[in-house]
Amino acid sequence: MTVVAVLGAGKIGELVLSGLLRAGWPADKLLVTTRRPARGEELHERYGIRAVGNADAVAQADVLAIAVKPQDAGALLADIGPAIPAGKLVVSLCAGLPTSFFAARLPEGTPVVRVMTNTPALVDEAMTAISAGPHATGDHLAVAEKMFKPLGATIRVPESQQDAVTALSGSGPAYFYLLVEAMVDAGILLGLPRQVAHDLIVQTAIGSAVMLRDSGEHPVKLREAVTSPAGTTISAIRELENHGVRAALLAALEAARDRAREIAAQSA
Repeated sequence: MTVVAVLGAGKIGELVLSGLLRAGWPADKLLVTTRRPARGEELHERYGIRAVGNADAVAQADVLAIAVKPQDAGALLADIGPAIPAGKLVVSLCAGLPTSFFAARLPEGTPVVRVMTNTPALVDEAMTAISAGPHATGDHLAVAEKMFKPLGATIRVPESQQDAVTALSGSGPAYFYLLVEAMVDAGILLGLPRQVAHDLIVQTAIGSAVMLRDSGEHPVKLREAVTSPAGTTISAIRELENHGVRAALLAALEAARDRAREIAAQSA
């Protein structure tokens, strides 16, 4: 079975490791590298995986999943790049960094797949977008899909769309949490206990998401089904439009997309 080394054991790196284990990936086929020995010991005790140095990860793994912070990727690649043999697959989870960043620092022809996942991987409900770099083939994309399908859903997109993916689904959970937080506060304002407001909104969000996924209907049609003439829902929607909620979301996602581009430019 394919041996995967996750280089960088922050939130995203641990998400990938724990998801692979839940999907039945053998612990002896997973490696992790950490900056601090204590972190490596913690992950070994928690998951039974081996913490190794960068050189051992490169030598022993079939796939190198780079999960360090974007600003740390250059130093890591300077360390491991010369030792990576031709044909070894590199999977990047570094938000904002294009595959050209890796190609410039790795041996000629190294296949790189760019991946953007999100934190619902913790409950196996992630949305993961996968893009091929210049030397990555369909087989390389299939390996990446095998790694990330256990964490939720996967989709292949051109790399040119990855910054938009980062803004929409990579950062997307935070937007939903902010919306739920605001709606819970509104429920309290209307006289509901906090826990009651929380439970009402969370289940409403889950049910609405499942309807969107399973019905195949356009969100406008589903919204209209809730919106009666001169009723409560249309009164609320009018206020949302008056306060520019739609425009605020458009501006927010553009800002996230632009920040992803800035990160890439700063790391070049």
